[in-house]
Amino acid sequence: MSDMTRASFHGFEQIPLHEYAERAYLDYSMYVVLDRALPFVGDGLKPVQRRIIYAMSELGLGAGAKPKKSARTVGDVIGKFHPHGDSACYEALVLMAQPFSYRYPLIDGQGNFGSSDDPKSFAAMRYTESKLTPIAEVLLGELGQGTVDWTPNFDGTLEEPSWLPARLPHLLLNGTTGIAVGMATDIPPHNLNEVVSACVRLLDDPDASTRDLCEHLRGPDFPTAAEIITPASDLLKMYETGHGSVRARATYVREGANIVITALPYQVSPSKVMEQIAQLMRAKKLPWLEDLRDESDHANPTRLVMVPRSNRVDYEALLSHLFVTTDLEKSFRINFNVIGLDGRPQVKPLKLFLNEWLRFRTDTVTRRLKHRLEKVERRMHLLEGLLIAFLNLDEVIRIIRNEDEPKAVLMARFGLTEAQTEYILETKLRQLARLEEMKIRGEQDALAKEHAELTAILGSPAKLKKKVKDELLADAKKFGDARRSPIVEREAAQALSETEIIASEPMTVVLSQKGWVRAAKGHEIDPASLSYKEGDALLDYARGRSTLQAVFLDSAGRAYSSPTHTLPSARGAGEPLTGRFTPAGGEHFVATVSAENEQKLVLASSHGYGFVTKFENLVGRQKAGKQVLNLSSGAAVLRPALVNDADSDVLVSITNAGHLLVFPLSELPELDKGKGNKLIQIPPTKLKSGQEAVAHVASVRNGGEITLYCGQRKLTLIWRDLQAYMGSRATRGNALPRGFQKVDTVSVG
Repeated sequence: MSDMTRASFHGFEQIPLHEYAERAYLDYSMYVVLDRALPFVGDGLKPVQRRIIYAMSELGLGAGAKPKKSARTVGDVIGKFHPHGDSACYEALVLMAQPFSYRYPLIDGQGNFGSSDDPKSFAAMRYTESKLTPIAEVLLGELGQGTVDWTPNFDGTLEEPSWLPARLPHLLLNGTTGIAVGMATDIPPHNLNEVVSACVRLLDDPDASTRDLCEHLRGPDFPTAAEIITPASDLLKMYETGHGSVRARATYVREGANIVITALPYQVSPSKVMEQIAQLMRAKKLPWLEDLRDESDHANPTRLVMVPRSNRVDYEALLSHLFVTTDLEKSFRINFNVIGLDGRPQVKPLKLFLNEWLRFRTDTVTRRLKHRLEKVERRMHLLEGLLIAFLNLDEVIRIIRNEDEPKAVLMARFGLTEAQTEYILETKLRQLARLEEMKIRGEQDALAKEHAELTAILGSPAKLKKKVKDELLADAKKFGDARRSPIVEREAAQALSETEIIASEPMTVVLSQKGWVRAAKGHEIDPASLSYKEGDALLDYARGRSTLQAVFLDSAGRAYSSPTHTLPSARGAGEPLTGRFTPAGGEHFVATVSAENEQKLVLASSHGYGFVTKFENLVGRQKAGKQVLNLSSGAAVLRPALVNDADSDVLVSITNAGHLLVFPLSELPELDKGKGNKLIQIPPTKLKSGQEAVAHVASVRNGGEITLYCGQRKLTLIWRDLQAYMGSRATRGNALPRGFQKVDTVSVG
């Protein structure tokens, strides 16, 4: 490195870039944690909130004052104490004025301060006015009584309080949320009376457990009347550890056949809930609801009316489903992460939190009493000197008139201190009237009494504790109110299954030769009459219902399933099944079936092997399908045959050489998957050469019939006719009449 280059760095610190970046990010993260995102355990405020409240008190915007434009407050805050954006500052002000956001609002806002439907819809700060609410006195009442430390503001021209002397644990009353660097805080609001009761219990019994405190502090108390359904054991665990979650559920009433939602969980927008329910209705996932109305007004802030389709609707099941699928039930994360008295962030369980706050409150009261004691002693000292001057008034006047340095002469003549002498010299003549002696002695007596009381309290921990306790109870009596959010243990909500949600309608699933699928409403439709793409035609169809699964079999014996209601409408050409499933290369779809899970059917191959299975064994969620029918080389999958009664049905097997065998279905095994047993005997040479194979299998009920279609001809075999083809399983069967050697399709009646 040249001398010139070295000289250019003279007086500068040279450090590696990674070290500088690490240090800078650490400084930034500490600033975010301590000065922006996390609240202080003492007053429960973040810096911006503290500065807003202090600035409003300095502007004289108390509860009894006339409100001023919010822009005036924001201007003072960012100009004197908080050099950040005005919009962020105003948003913090608005939040403290919203009764649906704060359990005990600190600011009384006039104008549009947003709504529960859209909390950020507040008017600009040049339009709104604000002042402090009466409960803000709890934070500010003792500010000028020596209770806080003062620090210079950002430019050193003013001083601001490092914290506010809160008389109540405000952080528990209104809660807060904040995201810092690497940590966050989520504290819910609580009821003032319950919080004070828990504090008093801890003052009276320092060894009280968290379970004991929870007898008083039952749980969070949100600004809304929605139910808190978290079990008491979970709430106790939350308060013992300092983190957990709380679940709130909307409340409702029945008005005739209608369901009326009367309260929503904390911070849930009615319009969002309406939109969520409407989306479910549009997606046909709420077939029981006919109409949805928002009848909220000033008298009824939350009134959402749901109109069921009929009186037969299961209201409990419907609402349970809505609780799971919409914001009618909401979970809130809880994390008691706050900045403690030691200036460090920590997750504080309830007992540690209250203990630390009570220590803060005790220190605040001690500082207040000491400050007052100093003022009393100073006043008593001044009155003592004033009384001496009053009793020697003529001499005092003479000294003041004649002496060049009356101050020194007075101090020497009467043994006065400098403070007493200054006070005498500043006293107005009218205060030296004859009645002043009585007033002075009366004030001295009152101050002496107060001095004794203050000294006694400061000298006795028990009396100091009683003082703190009495002030807590007095504030609770003045500002306390009833709990809004009832705590009710409820069973966990359950979402309805997909089949329960969908309206049960008859459907016909249509599969084309090229593997395109669609579903038509009703069973009367003729699948062959539908229009198909050029070069395509009907391959197979299945009649079922919209609540059932549709299963598709490919040429390798694999089964693929899809809910019938999700299939495209038959009004169009449908969609290719390869878009839903991924069959192995070269395989194609050959059949479809739809039935109840318990429905039995026969799966068979063209080589004459098959078995009985339940429909549910064919259903699977895999895109690649599930193997159900094992095939020998060269064998093809036949259309499944639905079974009426496995004990009394007979199985009809027909080969493409005109042989038909009937045997009891009970001779066939029931399997989940596999190759199955032999159904009908086919000469090995004909099977190997491909001259003969099984073309159709069908299950016929006792007393039923089957119709064979061969070109334009058909042959109906009633139950009596079938007896001529009856035999044992795996036998050859009998030949069909001439002209029916090549059966195209069969129909069972």
